[in-house]
Amino acid sequence: MSRPPREFDFWYAVNNTEVLELPRGRLETFGTTLINYRLVTELMDSVGQVRIREGRIQSFRPEILTPGSLAESPLAEGFRSAPAEDFVRWLREHEAELVLLKYGFKIRQETLTESVVHDTVDNVLDRVRTDLKSREDPLSALVRGVDEPWEVCLLKLLFEVVRASAPGNARDLRADPDGSRHAIELAFRQAARDRTRLAPLAQLLNRLGKFADYEDRFYALVRSLSD
Repeated sequence: MSRPPREFDFWYAVNNTEVLELPRGRLETFGTTLINYRLVTELMDSVGQVRIREGRIQSFRPEILTPGSLAESPLAEGFRSAPAEDFVRWLREHEAELVLLKYGFKIRQETLTESVVHDTVDNVLDRVRTDLKSREDPLSALVRGVDEPWEVCLLKLLFEVVRASAPGNARDLRADPDGSRHAIELAFRQAARDRTRLAPLAQLLNRLGKFADYEDRFYALVRSLSD
């Protein structure tokens, strides 16, 4: 198979990439998320050989970006091939239509393992599906794509994941723009399991100026842990 022209590489990859299994869980609004992906591709110059790439995409806490900060956002840190950069540039230019850029997800991609097997791509995909199902990982993903430029296949996966997660992330951000409510609820849960976390909880409430709002709940928790 001849290699397509570079200026069309990212569209070639996008149009020949199929996200077969999306993560069942959505991206965290107030923390980081690790997506464990398998990317299955047929070697371009070899018949009956299939490459399996297995790795992680890390999504950091989403942010609402202003137009000025958008250009400086490391949207896809770790994706360094020219076609991948072309695709990211296209995404930035069309950010008004794409929730990916509206919420400012910062992604770092790491390839962990890579192997080549002699088989048909359909047989390989069946085995990978079975393996993923047995692991019961809610943040696993399976992609069938092109061997080069393969990074664009992961960017397409990222876009699909973000599109699925964005409505929930947006609701969370509207309800709790600075994440303080989330931090307080997390601290209460930690203190309920471990009374040594009561002091850090009180410090957090005081630092946020919220102790008065949560005073009754805080002392109720103290009493319950003293019984």
